[in-house]
Amino acid sequence: MAKEMRSDSNPFSSTKHKHFFVKFAVSLLLIGLSFRLFVSDSISFSSVGETPAIEQATNTESPEANALSIEDKEPGSTDFAVNGSQIQFSNDSAPNRTQILETGECDLFIGDWIPDPSGPFYTNRSCLAIEGHQNCMKNGRPDTGYLYWRWNPVGCDLPRFNPKKFLDLMRNKSWAFIGDSISRNHVQSLLCILSQVEQADEMYHDKEYRSKIWHFPAHNFTLSVIWTPFLIKADVFDDMNGVSSSEVQLHLDVLDHKWTNEYRNFDYAVIAGGKWFLKTALYHENDSVTGCHHCPGKNLTELGFDHAYRKALRLIFDFITGSDHSSFIFFRTTTPDHFENGEWFSGGSCNRTVPSKEGEIDMRDVDITMRNIELEEFEKAAELGSGKGRLKLLDTTRLSLLRPDGHPGPYRDFQPFAEDSFARVQNDCLHWCLPGPIDSWNDLVMEILVNSRLHR
Repeated sequence: MAKEMRSDSNPFSSTKHKHFFVKFAVSLLLIGLSFRLFVSDSISFSSVGETPAIEQATNTESPEANALSIEDKEPGSTDFAVNGSQIQFSNDSAPNRTQILETGECDLFIGDWIPDPSGPFYTNRSCLAIEGHQNCMKNGRPDTGYLYWRWNPVGCDLPRFNPKKFLDLMRNKSWAFIGDSISRNHVQSLLCILSQVEQADEMYHDKEYRSKIWHFPAHNFTLSVIWTPFLIKADVFDDMNGVSSSEVQLHLDVLDHKWTNEYRNFDYAVIAGGKWFLKTALYHENDSVTGCHHCPGKNLTELGFDHAYRKALRLIFDFITGSDHSSFIFFRTTTPDHFENGEWFSGGSCNRTVPSKEGEIDMRDVDITMRNIELEEFEKAAELGSGKGRLKLLDTTRLSLLRPDGHPGPYRDFQPFAEDSFARVQNDCLHWCLPGPIDSWNDLVMEILVNSRLHR
């Protein structure tokens, strides 16, 4: 991009010269300057809407090498230093907008993770909404490099989430996150970012603290999370650690009234599911058992999780597109896990400390199947509901796949190696540390929301 030219005084004197060659020289200079300005303006104009080239840094070290210092201020609690330059909210200036997205030429969900020395909006000290098993820093995670990356879509600039602008847009509105524990993970990230502008008051929680409601009094904004892991009616026999005592009884023709009864109260919602459909389950339709998933010895037809998930999504999208309540709905795609050398119950772990590049990590077959079903059913629903609600895709699957470094791992528990540095502990390679990569999901939500408002 050509630099702006500044002139504090006229470089040419207005004094009349008597000599012809002086006049001729001045004329040549003026012609040259005009041509230079014309070329400069042409370059500047042609670059609008294009992605500025990313300057290649001479320092090729990991962001962890440039991370801010860690301070142990209390036993068993760590925090990273934050200065005023880190917690600066993005402004609304034209260069900070995603110009190409507005013309339909930019895909926010294709890109890579690039170093971001500014770090996250908040710390594990400045936000009180972080649950213990996601507070990786307090629990003793020693590395901090995973905090210094941001999502960079190909072909456009993605501004950082602007909490002040978001709360202003949400004045007198209500928003719900509807789904499983990943949805709760997401809402906690949003709460932490918004808390830098206004602290929310918790108004409600269920017995198990899985569903909650918060209120931001200064903006009269209500934020909810509704725990409904299947989104459809299900009888679940799991304890708080996810251990099942019996098969899930899943009703493929009935939505979970926990969220449908509240649907009309929401101006905005993020709906997501998926992972729970991998559990052993018996499928019901019309009050009869029609088949199952992974139920050997039951003398039932193995229909597979993909059959149930597709049916559930069709039921969900039919409800949304058939409703006369005009709300803005994000559908978030499935979240991949990063267990290696086993699963969550068999010693699987996630010890990586830097993001992966495209092509370095493969998506698991079950995640490919789920995402394909999601994209197919979403496309059908978006066509049917184009004239009613505002249904938007939040396709976080592939960008999340590239962040095997962002999970609590063994640090889902407080100081897991304090007594035994070789202790065998259960790892969490599905949920996300806070702060962590999931914060970038809110950048995407904000961008889609703002651009959609521009086009209403």
